[in-house]
Amino acid sequence: MSPRHPSRTQDCTESEARRRVADARAQLDLAELATAASNAEEKKAAASCAVLAGIAAVEPGGAEAAKQLERLLGIKDQAQYGFEDTGGQRLAAARRQARALVAFAEGALNR
Repeated sequence: MSPRHPSRTQDCTESEARRRVADARAQLDLAELATAASNAEEKKAAASCAVLAGIAAVEPGGAEAAKQLERLLGIKDQAQYGFEDTGGQRLAAARRQARALVAFAEGALNR
């Protein structure tokens, strides 16, 4: 039997949720800076920022957003620690998923 790890999630107040969404938006804005002309390192950094945006957006987005995060986390290790290219389709997918999570979290706060 494997040991249980404590949950890494926690409840947050509306004020804290707004700060997390602002953090998510800032990371997403950084993720959008890389272009087709950017070098591999810049694209990798952009993919990493997209992952961080998605993570920051999940807390205020709740359980539904957490389900969406799973796909984005699929590139986390490669974007942050790997040596393979994270540009092209991987970067586009990471941005698309991060945009959806940030929009979901922003919408949840505005209800």
